[in-house]
Amino acid sequence: MVKNSPTLEIQGLKASVNDTAVIKDLNLTVNPGEIHAIMGKNGSGKSTFSKIVAGHSAYRVTAGNILFNGESILEVEPEERSQKGIFLGFQYPIEIPGVSNADFLRLSCNARRKYQGLDELDPLEFFEFITQKLDVIEMDPSFLNRSVNEGFSGGEKKRNEILQMAVLDTKLAILDETDSGLDIDALKIVSKGINSLANDSNAVILITHYQRLLDYIEPTFIHVMQDGKIIKTGDKSLAKELESKGYDWLK
Repeated sequence: MVKNSPTLEIQGLKASVNDTAVIKDLNLTVNPGEIHAIMGKNGSGKSTFSKIVAGHSAYRVTAGNILFNGESILEVEPEERSQKGIFLGFQYPIEIPGVSNADFLRLSCNARRKYQGLDELDPLEFFEFITQKLDVIEMDPSFLNRSVNEGFSGGEKKRNEILQMAVLDTKLAILDETDSGLDIDALKIVSKGINSLANDSNAVILITHYQRLLDYIEPTFIHVMQDGKIIKTGDKSLAKELESKGYDWLK
């Protein structure tokens, strides 16, 4: 970690999948304490960007750099990126039958703690630790005994991801369409959880199509992506403008 460096710095990033360019000269700086929202049409590169930062093997970086806390992570494996504090929340969280939520979260938490040089938590210590986190996202303790995301509603899956963020002491959370499929009550609970976890030592990137999420989470900056690059940056008023005008006026 380089002291006083941005949490995330994307420098002239270009990437491809199957020899097709998908990210084209992308630049972005995210500092500790900031919340950035990335908006854009389907196919603009928003989700692709998130997967590349997380280290998805399907994408090949062809130019530029990705710096996390001042250090390049281009050669860092996805698991180590996670252990460093990068969290990617999926639009459609997967189910893991046969693995309890409690075991999954404890193993993930202890892997991160081990990487940080901290003592691992035994099951009793972890239960005490996780109980405090459950209050943040208004989740019943019974969810800990269920298989990961199995039979969960859309809102429950998204709340479970916010719980993972809390447990892992995330330093950079990239939430890909976390508002997708949520009713207004679930959206409020998930937003409350994200707001409660955001602080001066971490950063959040929200990837969304719609302005409604930003009614509950106030972004520091809003970026519009088109054709694999950021074409406009503004404050929260930009989201309102996009809601009323759409994206075509930016061409």
